[in-house]
Amino acid sequence: MTLFSESITSNYTPKRLAVKLNSKGEQVVLQGHPWVFSNNITKINEEAKTGDLAIIFGKNKNKVIGLGLYDANSPIQIKMLYSGSVAVTINADFFQNRIQEAFAKRETLLKTNTTSYRLLFGENDGFPGLIADVYANVLVVKLYSEIWMPYLEPILNSLQAVSQVETIVIRLSRGLEQSKLHKLTNGEVVYGVLENEVVHFVEHDVHFSANVIKGHKTGYFLDHRHNRKQVGEWSTGKTVLDVFSYAGGFSVHALANGAKEVTSLDISKQALQIAYQNGKLNTYSGTHKTIADDAFAAMKRMIANKETFDVVVIDPPSFAKQQSEIDLAKKKYAQLADLGIKLTAKNGLLVLASCSSRVLAQTFFDINAQVLRESKRFSETILKTYHDSDHPIGFTEGAYLKCGYYRFIG
Repeated sequence: MTLFSESITSNYTPKRLAVKLNSKGEQVVLQGHPWVFSNNITKINEEAKTGDLAIIFGKNKNKVIGLGLYDANSPIQIKMLYSGSVAVTINADFFQNRIQEAFAKRETLLKTNTTSYRLLFGENDGFPGLIADVYANVLVVKLYSEIWMPYLEPILNSLQAVSQVETIVIRLSRGLEQSKLHKLTNGEVVYGVLENEVVHFVEHDVHFSANVIKGHKTGYFLDHRHNRKQVGEWSTGKTVLDVFSYAGGFSVHALANGAKEVTSLDISKQALQIAYQNGKLNTYSGTHKTIADDAFAAMKRMIANKETFDVVVIDPPSFAKQQSEIDLAKKKYAQLADLGIKLTAKNGLLVLASCSSRVLAQTFFDINAQVLRESKRFSETILKTYHDSDHPIGFTEGAYLKCGYYRFIG
C-alpha cells in the first residue's frame, strides 16, 4: 500500500443493508440509472448510516438486482455502484478494476501532447459523487458525498497506481467542508508533496496552469478541451472575443495558434490575471486584451461602439442549477446568441456553448437556430460538439455540455 495521510482513514466500518424499492425505484435500478431517491425506498434498516453498502432486492423471489452506497444526507439516498444479478463483491479489487476501465477510455487522449485529463467522471465512471482530475504529476480528487469516506484509502491507492502521479490533493464540496464525520480539510495534500499550488500542464501542445488548492472545482475546466483546440485552429490571423473567458482557455489556444488579437472578457479580475499569465506560458505574437466587466453590459457597449470580431466564443456558466431556472436560462441563451451575432464580423465564426444540464442539447441548439433565423444574417451550422473523451456519458443527466459553431456568409 502507498503511504497516505492518516486523515483519509475512516473510523467507520460499513454495514450491509437489505433494501427494497417500489416499482419505480426498481425500474430505475434495472435500467442502470445511478440514483435512487428516498421516495423510491420502501424498506431499509432503521440504523442505516452514510457509507453502508445497500443490497437491493427485487420484488420477485428476493433476487438481488443491484448494489449501492447509502447516503443519509441526500434525497438521492442510494448512489448505485452496480446494477445486475451477477454476484459482485464491493472491495478494493472492485474499485481498482473500475479505475483501470476508466483509464483505458482516456488512453487515446493521452497519446496526444496532453498532460491533463479527468480520470474519474463521477457517476459516468461508476463513482457517484467523486471526481478525479490529473494535472501533470498532481491528482486532484473532489468529493461531493460522505459515502466514500470508508473506501477512500483503497480508491486513492488505485488512482495513484494507475495515473502514476506524485501528489494527491483532496478538494471537498461545501457540504463536506462543514461535516464532522471525517478528518479531511479542503485542499489537503494526502499523498506526496505539493511544491506549488499552481500546477503547469499541457493541453494539445498549449501550456496552461491550474491552482489545485483555490481554483474552481479541481482547478480548471477540462471538458471543453477539444473545443478550445478547434477554436484555436480556426483563429489563425483573426481577431477573437472570448466571453466568460475565466482562465483563458479559448483565448490562450487562439493566441498560441497565431490569432492577431484576442480579447478576454470576464467579470473576475483574478480570473483575467490567470488568463493573461496562461497566455504568457506560450509563445505568441498577437495582442492579448482583457476586460473585467459583466458580460452582457460589456457586449452591449461593444455593439454600440460598432466593434466586431472574426471569432466570437460565448461560454457562460450554468444558468439553470435548479428546475425553476430553466425558462430564465433559455432567455439568457437567446440574448447571448443575439449579442454574439451582432459582434461577429462578416464571414466570421460564432461559437455558442452551454453547460446547463437541465437545458437539453436539442433545446439549446433550437434556441440558437431561431435567433440566427431572426437575425436575417445568412449562416451555416458547421459543427456541434459535446463532451471531450475523458468525460464519457453513462446516463441521461450526466450530459451537460454542448457547443455549436456557426459560420456567417457575408
